[in-house]
Amino acid sequence: MNRVLERELAYHEKLYSGFAQSHFARPAVRALRQHMVGRILSLTGAGPQSRVLSLGCGIGDTELLLAPHVAEVVGVDLSPSAVRQAQEDAASLGIANARFQQGSTAAGRFDVVMAIFFLHHLADGDLADLPKAVKALLATGGVFYSLDPSRRRASGALGRLLVPGLMKRYQSPDERELEPESTAALFREAGLDTRVKMYDFGSSPLAGLFPGWRAGYRMARRLDNVILRAPFLRRLGSNFELIARYGML
Repeated sequence: MNRVLERELAYHEKLYSGFAQSHFARPAVRALRQHMVGRILSLTGAGPQSRVLSLGCGIGDTELLLAPHVAEVVGVDLSPSAVRQAQEDAASLGIANARFQQGSTAAGRFDVVMAIFFLHHLADGDLADLPKAVKALLATGGVFYSLDPSRRRASGALGRLLVPGLMKRYQSPDERELEPESTAALFREAGLDTRVKMYDFGSSPLAGLFPGWRAGYRMARRLDNVILRAPFLRRLGSNFELIARYGML
């Protein structure tokens, strides 16, 4: 295991020792995750017959919301604490079509491979290698979906200026913001038909800052839908989506 992975694993083991479980269950964060699931279903075409693989699934909070809409969800994560929590939550909720395992990949082919706030934790070399690995996991016509922070995001610059301590609390030692188009280029070079969409402007950061304020998140989400129509402001969005398709349906 390289040093970046070692540091990331140590950080996330600590994160999943209690903070993540309580934070991710708060109303605004829950609403954010539900919105993510809607985007995943809409942009990938996932449905009742789809097998889904989630890379870096964490405690499975998004995956367990997605599971009722698809045939199967397999979540993988390097953190034993995260996988254990995800397994316990799946059992307590009676969700039988979601399984979680420790590791970085899974066997078989999948209709959807997703990575929620995962790519920006990878070292540059690992990120460069990922598209070929994803391609090998996708069935023909399958889709890769990811969501990560943009290097151009205005919210990041404001956060580092106004609340640097809080920003550090939510960031691991090696994570960084990514350039959307250069990240997409890696997947295009691997032979995947790839496009980029900006996900939000202020709603995700607001959910992180005020996790109990569901109404505030929903107002911010509606405002985001307006702001992101403006090309200049869209470039300064907080998080970007990659949608990469393998082959033809």
